[in-house]
Amino acid sequence: MDQQIIRIQPPVGLLLGAVALGGAFYLLGIHLNRIPTPVAPGTITVTGEGKVSAAPDIAEMSFGVTTGVKATSKIASETISTEMNKVLAAVKALGIDEKDIRTESFYLNPMYDWTDGRQRLRGYEATQSLRVKVRDLEKVGDVLTAATDAGANQAGGVSFTIEEPDDKQAEARTEAIADAKQKAQALADQLGERLGDVQSFSENGGGWYPRPMMMAKEEYAMADQAAGAPGMAIPAGEEDITVSVSITYELR
Repeated sequence: MDQQIIRIQPPVGLLLGAVALGGAFYLLGIHLNRIPTPVAPGTITVTGEGKVSAAPDIAEMSFGVTTGVKATSKIASETISTEMNKVLAAVKALGIDEKDIRTESFYLNPMYDWTDGRQRLRGYEATQSLRVKVRDLEKVGDVLTAATDAGANQAGGVSFTIEEPDDKQAEARTEAIADAKQKAQALADQLGERLGDVQSFSENGGGWYPRPMMMAKEEYAMADQAAGAPGMAIPAGEEDITVSVSITYELR
């Protein structure tokens, strides 16, 4: 029996289409190879600093009373109350507003002695300290003197501050940004590039800090005697407010 061989040939149009499609992909690949790969623009990061000086407008000080050892807690409490009321009256008499006076700490502690390895209650000691804000800096010395004369036997110190530093910080920030831009422009010129847009910005640290002045009660008394005046002179000087910024610029 004779075998029949059947040959199936794809249509000519299909073959031509496949060839055309392959050629198109080939040409597209060549075209894509010729397109340069985009390069990300370069950047530079610089830091700038700004500083503004300003006179403090607030003084804060602390002073207090300690009773020494009393026989009972009641006696210690009554003693501290009496002595602290004298100090408060003396401070308020100088025009210090009550809202600017606050209790910083208060302690009522039992005091013990050790005899032959045994603990024996000796009595109780009370301690209270005040934190006072003085808005008239010319009264700082007078307030300290009045408090110690009224019975305050503990004194911490004086710190000068700026109550509303935001405006001065804004000035310092403006200076810092200008400083950073000047540095960036100089660096771009050296690199033969043009300075572009800001890519990132951050503000680092900086700020201002109260400047403390520590004196003991004996030093207050010595200063008064040396000055021969009811209140001692405590210059406030100026505070430096600083701002540091970091800025990244695009190079073109």
